[in-house]
Amino acid sequence: MDGQDTPRETLIHQSANRPHLILGGDRELVLFAGLTGVCISFTVATWWGVLIGIIFWLAAVAVLARMGKADPLLRHVYLRHIRYRAFYPAKSSRAAVALPCKTNWR
Repeated sequence: MDGQDTPRETLIHQSANRPHLILGGDRELVLFAGLTGVCISFTVATWWGVLIGIIFWLAAVAVLARMGKADPLLRHVYLRHIRYRAFYPAKSSRAAVALPCKTNWR
């Protein structure tokens, strides 16, 4: 018995598996909300336009942080759902109609 019977253990670091979040929300969405707020501020080019841009960004970050707290990978799950919508119609009733499966995959 030289240790071949025991399963090999691999150390997985928690920091390597955490999603990339900024201010508690998805990284790309928070940065896009900031870019949109800056675009609003520069487009209107008045002090109240800057105020609207800041309010928009703060509201977007609050919503995205709440979304990130519920599910950090929500954006990725939603995009995958959109991609597979034609193949898997998620229905929850007994009267749901399933898509027919191909009998020949050629």
